[in-house]
Amino acid sequence: MTDSHADIYGRYLHAGAISRDPDAFAELFTEDGVYEAPLLPEDGPLPRRLTGRAAIRGGIGAFQQGEPGEVDPSRSGFVLHGTADPDVFIAETDAVVGGAAIALVQIFRLREGRIASLRDYFTPALMDGTATPHR
Repeated sequence: MTDSHADIYGRYLHAGAISRDPDAFAELFTEDGVYEAPLLPEDGPLPRRLTGRAAIRGGIGAFQQGEPGEVDPSRSGFVLHGTADPDVFIAETDAVVGGAAIALVQIFRLREGRIASLRDYFTPALMDGTATPHR
């Protein structure tokens, strides 16, 4: 049985934002998976592109250690959108991270139940500390 988009996104959300477990996060990707955040500054705390599980594990792990912001699930939410391609879905997320409101749009491309490619578009202010505090 193939996992639903909601199942995959739920595991992604838990590994990346709740438990902040870079090993579990990386295991969601194919061996050659790609994580991209094209809106990030070139010299930001997270590389714009990470290719392969080892690079994803290391990059996300380093980012999480340097950015202690915790997600407030009670003030965060998401909507998933399917596409004509059953291996592609889009997540729209509004979250409160470290007390700041952020917005994200993520495009997931799957292969055999794992993330082959993830393009992560999020509030650049999250990286430079200018994100607006949530009230």
